[in-house]
Amino acid sequence: MQKYNVAVVGATGMVGRKFLEVLTERKLPVENYYLFASAKSAGSVIDFMGKPHTVIELTEKNVLERKIDIALFSAGGDVSKQFAPIFAKHGALVIDNSNAWRREKDVPLVVPECNADDILWHKNIIANPNCSTIQAVVALKPLNEAFKILYHFPSGFRRRR
Repeated sequence: MQKYNVAVVGATGMVGRKFLEVLTERKLPVENYYLFASAKSAGSVIDFMGKPHTVIELTEKNVLERKIDIALFSAGGDVSKQFAPIFAKHGALVIDNSNAWRREKDVPLVVPECNADDILWHKNIIANPNCSTIQAVVALKPLNEAFKILYHFPSGFRRRR
């Protein structure tokens, strides 16, 4: 089974910590986890997956020194706009939790329960809506399928290349 190198960008923030919690539960086939954050948090240690992980400062040099397959971003839109393309350019699949990429026509906006097939046309960056929108769309999708309540479900989803 292939093992992946996974980066969590914004690992010391509230959502980043939640990413770590979910990754612990899922026990995915991961070779290495790289926890990135700001210079202020760099060097701190997070106990994760039963091991201490030193937080790495998010710099281009530190990204390029590592082979990263998947990068989970939750560090804000400005950080995402600056660093997601660097990760993507070097082969990582970026899944971004900020608002930075949600309106970009060449970036799929994905809620897996609703339009998972849209990940097939990514260019190494995938966006997801905010948490309240995700919950609403998951609830509306079966209603729409049964009663056609929306002309196009959901607005802004299923943009094509």
